[in-house]
Amino acid sequence: MYEYIIGDVVNIQEDYLVLDNNGIGYKIYASKNSLSHISERENVKMYTYFNLRDDGIFLYGFGTREELDMFQLLLLVSKIGPKIAMGILSVLKPNDIKVAIMNNDTKLLCKAPGIGKKTAGRIVLELKDRIDQNIDIEDSLNIVEENGNVKEAIDALMSLEYTKGEIDKALDRIDISGLTTEEIIKLVLKNMFKK
Repeated sequence: MYEYIIGDVVNIQEDYLVLDNNGIGYKIYASKNSLSHISERENVKMYTYFNLRDDGIFLYGFGTREELDMFQLLLLVSKIGPKIAMGILSVLKPNDIKVAIMNNDTKLLCKAPGIGKKTAGRIVLELKDRIDQNIDIEDSLNIVEENGNVKEAIDALMSLEYTKGEIDKALDRIDISGLTTEEIIKLVLKNMFKK
């Protein structure tokens, strides 16, 4: 129904945001990964998935087209609905999910809330032939390691009373490839104080 919605973020909660577009406030459920890169009063583009159920109408939003595509793939797995798919995307990035599926890594998939061994096995089995095989597995493993360094850096910076929004904006402007936690912190601080 809607490919995407562009608007101003007026409210962010744990699992959704409210996006104002021409005076209409859209309640859009989003993954924690997407929400972590958004600040209130920011103008954003959210790719959307419209879901009509017996208990209501729900709009799901995604910061990237890749995340939306992975969400729709996860919905193809039997017994996985939007809530579980969002839970998976809150813990793992789309590329990490692809790598887990290609490597039969059910342990990684089990990190998501509501995903046990049985469900993780079903995800691997049902999606293995559907995912795009054109990804660099080594790059993805580096991403997982870098994400650990980034998380440590974010935690350290937040303990210094910087907001998640300030930190994310600085991170978006720097290349963190192969950097240690300390190097990431230094670059983020340097970037924050640039005029």
